[in-house]
Amino acid sequence: MHSAERLNMAKREDPVYSRNVIEFVAAANEFCKYAEHSSEIKGDEMLKILQRILPFLYLKASLLPRLEPYFDAGNEKFVTEDDWFRIHDSFRKQFGTANDYLEVFDEKMKDSDVPVVASLAEDIADIYQDLKDFLLLYQTGTPEVMNDAVWESRLNFENFWGQKLTNALRAIHKFLYSGEEIGKVDEDSWKLEEKDRSDWFIARRQKEIREDGE
Repeated sequence: MHSAERLNMAKREDPVYSRNVIEFVAAANEFCKYAEHSSEIKGDEMLKILQRILPFLYLKASLLPRLEPYFDAGNEKFVTEDDWFRIHDSFRKQFGTANDYLEVFDEKMKDSDVPVVASLAEDIADIYQDLKDFLLLYQTGTPEVMNDAVWESRLNFENFWGQKLTNALRAIHKFLYSGEEIGKVDEDSWKLEEKDRSDWFIARRQKEIREDGE
């Protein structure tokens, strides 16, 4: 057997090259492509695009294989705070009055008797951050790095952005069929203050999982 044939066979047997992973890569790439060009798409059209992409993304993420991480240290991150705010602010501007919605599936609800106001732009920016980091890691072509990228993305889907995705989809569905039109809002009223992302839920959860495995 030639070396090229052995390599192809090894790839077919490696779960990081499985059909479910490849299809998740395609879904994540499509999502990120639209997120990065959101300023060029009208808000109502973007809501319709997300209405179609989010369920597909959820399905493909739920089918990711359960892997074990190779490395003890956390995966490299590429999406910066500036990148996150750029995506967030672009969506926030496009969504206008469609952005805010009442959310009961929120950690802050534990300390509140009323629904918490959530933001579509924040949901989408958080999902983008994880998927973009995943894509850049997966595209390195290094099997161990790709493995940990898949492992991390499934973990984050189960514990973090999967819930954000379903929350956002519910809000999108409600608005699209409400008969309302998107109105503009004063940008100064929704500009977020810079956040310290060193202690994000994702980072804490990854650290806990790795420590439990030691």
